[in-house]
Amino acid sequence: MAEASAKPPRLLLGFDYGSKQIGVAVGQAITGSARELCILKAQNGVPDWHKVEALMREWQPDALVVGLPLNMDGSPSEMSDRAEKFARRLHGRFNLPVHTHDERLTTYAAKGERLQHGQNGGYRQRPVDALAAALLLQGWLEQNHPG
Repeated sequence: MAEASAKPPRLLLGFDYGSKQIGVAVGQAITGSARELCILKAQNGVPDWHKVEALMREWQPDALVVGLPLNMDGSPSEMSDRAEKFARRLHGRFNLPVHTHDERLTTYAAKGERLQHGQNGGYRQRPVDALAAALLLQGWLEQNHPG
């Protein structure tokens, strides 16, 4: 789905797709770092597209990365099909390169990171979706823009 472009992306938004919530992160290829941004509510996997559009206007990313929730054996899951559909919709609406990235264990890692920093006030009160988006975007940056 990603299109070849003349210049590599500098600013990216990452999305941790979910049926009820979609975590969003922002990352920079120059620094190779990503940080959590926000969580978008979704109804059956469909976000408020006006809020997505507002994020696009505010951050003006060069490219987008959507987490691909594969099964542990690397095979596609029902959610990975839905995440790919979400990626196609992002591309269709905003005409930006959209990359998918294996996000296996990012939510698990995000929960562990929250616990490690003493922020375990319950995942319902402090969801990890945006942190998971940051971790998957960080992984994409490390894989595609090393050093």
